[in-house]
Amino acid sequence: MASARTSALLCGVLAATLVSATLSPPAVLILGPEVIREKMTQALKDHGAVRILQELPLLSAMREKPAGGIPILGSLVNSVLDHIIWLKVTSANILRLQVEPSADDQELMVKIPLDMVAGFNTPLFKSIVEMRMEVEAQATIRVQTSSRGHTQLTLSSCSDSRKNLHISLLQKLSFLVNPLANNVMKLLVPTLPKLVKSQLCPVIEEAFADLHEDLLHLVREPIPFGYDHLEFDLLSLAIKGNVIQLNLGAKLLDSQGNVTKWFSRSAASLTLPALDSAPFSLTVRQDVVNTAIAALLPPEELMVLLNYVLPELAHRLKSSIKVISEKAANQLGPTQIVKILIQEAPELLLDQGNAKVAQLIVLEVFATNEVRRPFFTLGIEASSEAQFYTKGDRLMLSLNGISSDRIHLMNSDIDLFNPELLKDIITDILVSALLPYENGKLRAGVTVSMVKAFGFEEASWTLTKDALVVTPASS
Repeated sequence: MASARTSALLCGVLAATLVSATLSPPAVLILGPEVIREKMTQALKDHGAVRILQELPLLSAMREKPAGGIPILGSLVNSVLDHIIWLKVTSANILRLQVEPSADDQELMVKIPLDMVAGFNTPLFKSIVEMRMEVEAQATIRVQTSSRGHTQLTLSSCSDSRKNLHISLLQKLSFLVNPLANNVMKLLVPTLPKLVKSQLCPVIEEAFADLHEDLLHLVREPIPFGYDHLEFDLLSLAIKGNVIQLNLGAKLLDSQGNVTKWFSRSAASLTLPALDSAPFSLTVRQDVVNTAIAALLPPEELMVLLNYVLPELAHRLKSSIKVISEKAANQLGPTQIVKILIQEAPELLLDQGNAKVAQLIVLEVFATNEVRRPFFTLGIEASSEAQFYTKGDRLMLSLNGISSDRIHLMNSDIDLFNPELLKDIITDILVSALLPYENGKLRAGVTVSMVKAFGFEEASWTLTKDALVVTPASS
């Protein structure tokens, strides 16, 4: 009996694990090697890594326990160093970082090549003897999972790579100085990597910690639209090949900062396109995009004095109603009103590379601005082509045209009629009155702040069958 219970429990846990594995997050941010490299390079500069290299205590490090502490060899080293008045780094540069996948699929190797010029002064030579020193630091980034299942990026190791150590003279020397210079370079071979590890690795660790915090802050940066704003938060992390994938949760907040809707992992599909050559991508699930559009276009009423605003359409409407009821058409006055009610929030419909916005609209026609009962009430299932575009780091949306896909007669104070008789004029009224109004509300767009935060000026977009994907525009 106990065995059966244990088996049932294990099956339940396995089923829950499999379900969790197939649930998709509301959004996914993927960082490619270029972004990781540039952010890490900037973090090292901000923490004074170049200054640390310029202040490496080369001479004192060479004098500490020379030749592995062997007295005879130590005296030989000291005899060399006795001819050195001073020795220091005169210039230092951090070259282009390399971000590569490690043998472990959950780790990234960051190679930090360093290029330095050092000089020493000796009574044997009037000028400063200069040497080029090339060395490489290596840092390993991995995903660490806590006991509660939370993940974070950590720097698991930092070391030097002696395989890429090169020290060479920058000038020709006399036969008297050349042996001394060669001995100094030989002494630097074991000393320099140790100094890089002891002096630079702590700086690399601090820079990475700040980079991680900056990344989390950037992810959580509010994205405002209308009176509401969207906030992302980190759900989990993964390293896949040479990219970092951040799975994000999301929430919608009103102007008072109250959460009006939560988004979490769900069974809704989320297609993640390959990063290819893009430095990063932000893939946002369809329901999140839909909620953002709904926040910009909430249910509301629009009253149109048709004869004053759109007189030609007012004349056409009267002619169309006259076909149904001449008596009703004659009652239409100069203050006739068309009331357009957006009954529900619009719904974004995605197809591969294409998008539509579907709306449920209630339209009523009043003979004058004084009557309370409309001639008739129509329920309209309408749709518009949704065209995304960008301006700088702003993502914009424009609705192109309106199609009255289905029209239903909900109520009529005149004779019953087939609402299809009014389809053309009703569609033209929606195009002329509702469409400019909605596009005006969409015109502000949404600022995707991470585009500029990652060092790019222009955003670009693509659509999949279930998501909106934002990437930096190619130069």
